[in-house]
Amino acid sequence: QVQLVESGGGLVQDGGSLTLSCAASGRTFSSYAMGWFRQAPGKEREFVAAIRWSGGNTYYADSVKGRFTISRDIAKNTNYLQMNSLKPEDTAVYYCGDAYRGSIGSLYLATMYDYWGQGTQVTVSS
Repeated sequence: QVQLVESGGGLVQDGGSLTLSCAASGRTFSSYAMGWFRQAPGKEREFVAAIRWSGGNTYYADSVKGRFTISRDIAKNTNYLQMNSLKPEDTAVYYCGDAYRGSIGSLYLATMYDYWGQGTQVTVSS
């Protein structure tokens, strides 16, 4: 059973930076991709960023392009989401997802991901 553990959330000021980590354990086979989604109170879970595990291709929501960077450490089975120039509208619970199989066109869909972490709160104050 795959287990994902997120860490690194917290409270930051408007314009600040934060880095989230997602460590995976219990994998039998390599992941197709890992990604981050976020959910604010009363809103649907939305795509933030994803990285294909084999080739390292990265994908971002328009709202975070140029501000967030996703990377991976294959040896540690861990991905990182570096968030810069944070805005109050980035406030949400951030969830890490792991997809055993998928496609480029489905990277933006939560339904592609098979496993999820518990979520980590990111709060950006103004």
